[in-house]
Amino acid sequence: VVYVDECPQVSQHIAALMPKLLKSIKEYGIGFKLFGVDFLSSTTGKIAVSLLYHKALDSTWNEIAAKMSAELNIYIIGRSRGQKVVIGQDYITESLNINGEEFRFNYIENSFTQPNAKVNEQMIAWALKDLHSHEGDLLELYCGAGNFTIPFAKKFRKVLATEISKSSINAAKANMLLNGVENIEFVRMGVEEFVQALDGVREFNRMREIDLKLYNINTIFVDPPRSGMDDATCEFAARYENIVYISCNPETLARDLVVLCKTHEICDMALFDQFPYTHHAEMGVKLAIKKVEKV
Repeated sequence: VVYVDECPQVSQHIAALMPKLLKSIKEYGIGFKLFGVDFLSSTTGKIAVSLLYHKALDSTWNEIAAKMSAELNIYIIGRSRGQKVVIGQDYITESLNINGEEFRFNYIENSFTQPNAKVNEQMIAWALKDLHSHEGDLLELYCGAGNFTIPFAKKFRKVLATEISKSSINAAKANMLLNGVENIEFVRMGVEEFVQALDGVREFNRMREIDLKLYNINTIFVDPPRSGMDDATCEFAARYENIVYISCNPETLARDLVVLCKTHEICDMALFDQFPYTHHAEMGVKLAIKKVEKV
């Protein structure tokens, strides 16, 4: 058994908190059936800590967690099956500087966020580069909490963004208001359903107030999970003139590019080291539809 008392891969704020939190958990005796700890931090040092248990949390736990929250200056969320206890708040607010413009985001615990704020800023800036030359509207799949969507809204007339996670869609809508953006429509819908709605195959109540005829989409942005996109989604993306693809798995990206490059050509690529000292890598690819040469 090797005792590990530090983790250089995480942010300095989290690294500094870890030993203090472990000490408090032991001293207050709330480690019984604690099986996991999640950390969410901002560049300003605000941290939300989620403590995950295999038992119900009672009033005694609430009192102890409140003391720890005050002593460590953190937000604490206790989770067990069917139970969520929030001490303080269950989100942090992050400010990102993108090309000299500030964007603010509320990131909610237990939902996906980009882990490295400074690299995230560079990644968004790269994705925005040259978009001024794109006319029309933007479609985004897998929009999450609006990390890319909201900066994109400054470059396009209208943005239509889809995401299957209810908590992420709610966060995205809140972040849109937080940044004073008004030209985005968020839809809670999976990719397959959205394609059916777009093609008029099925009608969905969630799309009832959105008139798809008002959109002139010629650019699509995708940031799928590690599994990437299936062939049907790749073929759907290939309908559009411009594709911006952010991937957290180079292997599935390479697989998807085999399909996308049948109709499009790669214009730009970038590598972003979101996860220092690990084998993980984030990649970005921009593609444009191939031009047919006249004979």
